[in-house]
Amino acid sequence: MNENIAKIASLISDTSRATILVHLMDGRAHPATELAHVAKIKPQTASFHLNKLYEAQIVEVEKHGRHRYYKLANHELAESLEKLLYIAPCEPIRSFKQAKENKKIQYARTCYDHLAGKLGVEITNALLNKQILIKKDTEFAVTKVGEAFFSDFGVNLEQLHNKRRAFSRCCLDWTERQHHIAGTLGNAILVRMLEQNWITKFEQSRAIHITSLGQQKIHETFSIKL
Repeated sequence: MNENIAKIASLISDTSRATILVHLMDGRAHPATELAHVAKIKPQTASFHLNKLYEAQIVEVEKHGRHRYYKLANHELAESLEKLLYIAPCEPIRSFKQAKENKKIQYARTCYDHLAGKLGVEITNALLNKQILIKKDTEFAVTKVGEAFFSDFGVNLEQLHNKRRAFSRCCLDWTERQHHIAGTLGNAILVRMLEQNWITKFEQSRAIHITSLGQQKIHETFSIKL
């Protein structure tokens, strides 16, 4: 067996490290102090775990003055973590606060740099039903109808195809048990909806808030009732 697989499995099997990695699935860079708070460990302990993850190239570090900010090394890691969450047993709910956060996460969240949760899956299914997208194995392809749709939506498909990463991958959603859109197209949809103030991000959470304008526009654009 490849020893690197065992090494990675050993690293993420630690509860504190797993908690930190799930928090980093929002695609943002976070300070060690915040990650320590999320994992409910001391800052020194968090630094130890983060150094281990950095050495394994699972996280990257951004330095701003004396402060260090950590983020996932790439989007593939986020998609792999999403798959692990899919097969993992559900975490028991122990407080009202946890139940409220879980409900928000399940409804709409980011999976690194694209939409996930009920919102992400419903948008994906709407695009498939409208034949804007078609599914081909583990990817989504844009139809002729889709080319016109995304042009009107403000997404430049040619630019997305020219980027050095997958265009439109099927990413298995761990709460909805269906696929949502990852890749450059998934990211472009998220960015466009943020730009138009249809959705906003919560602080220190992967959850996404749908604005009143967003509820109207998402219904008009995707025929989704929220």
